[in-house]
Amino acid sequence: MRPMRLAVLAVLALAVPLFGQPLAVVATSGVFGDLVQAVGGEAVTVTTLIPAGFCPAHYDLRPSDLLAVARAELVLYHGIEPWLERLLGNVNPGAKVLGLKGAWNTPEPLAEKARAVAQALAELQPVRAEYFGERLEAFLSDLSAVAAELLGRAEELGVAEVPAIVMQWQADFAKWLGLKVVATYPPEERLSLRDLADLAQKGREAGAKLVIDNLQSGISFGSRLAQAIGAFHVVVTNFPGPIPGAVDLLTMFRVNADLVFAAAEAAKEGK
Repeated sequence: MRPMRLAVLAVLALAVPLFGQPLAVVATSGVFGDLVQAVGGEAVTVTTLIPAGFCPAHYDLRPSDLLAVARAELVLYHGIEPWLERLLGNVNPGAKVLGLKGAWNTPEPLAEKARAVAQALAELQPVRAEYFGERLEAFLSDLSAVAAELLGRAEELGVAEVPAIVMQWQADFAKWLGLKVVATYPPEERLSLRDLADLAQKGREAGAKLVIDNLQSGISFGSRLAQAIGAFHVVVTNFPGPIPGAVDLLTMFRVNADLVFAAAEAAKEGK
């Protein structure tokens, strides 16, 4: 983040106490926890329910989660949490709820979600709207810079020449980087040995050099597939936190890309 932008955000942070208590926000996952913190800054207190290594659809609630939701003024969720609407109806029907459905692991949809978060915060606290807008623009600027950096590296490395089989929840990211995605596959609980054989055949025919897995959806199937076709197995994350260095959304992009780039480079060199 550039010094001028840091200075602007520091001044804005000093002004926040003049506006009253921070908004209590609950995010079901670290994706939205990080996003609302980036946009809301000192004007929000954020509770994230689901640990980074868990899929939101399979999470079991804890007693502390009930208390956090009961106190929330804003709740952010993906739309794949079957327990959320029932929980809200029971403990906090008056909370503002923002469902941010769809993918988030490429810059454009993430930027759309950041704008939606800023709008929701401004609706709850109009007096802070300028503050939220400034932080939104800073986040979008940093996101754009990261995107440009990664796409530049992808072009320099020639990743478009590298065929890959990709877990479907990372397919958008792989295509955004420019990889040649020759096949995709769903979460491993939906897959069989026949699927393994079919995908291995497709991979051999297409000369697939990478199998890109999504950490949260299981990685044993991808590992076996990579071994079957002699490809590099790459494990990336859909959530900030579980992979070293991916501490927030922007570093998640970088870490995921670095893992793909290293494998693609090795594959092109025939290592």
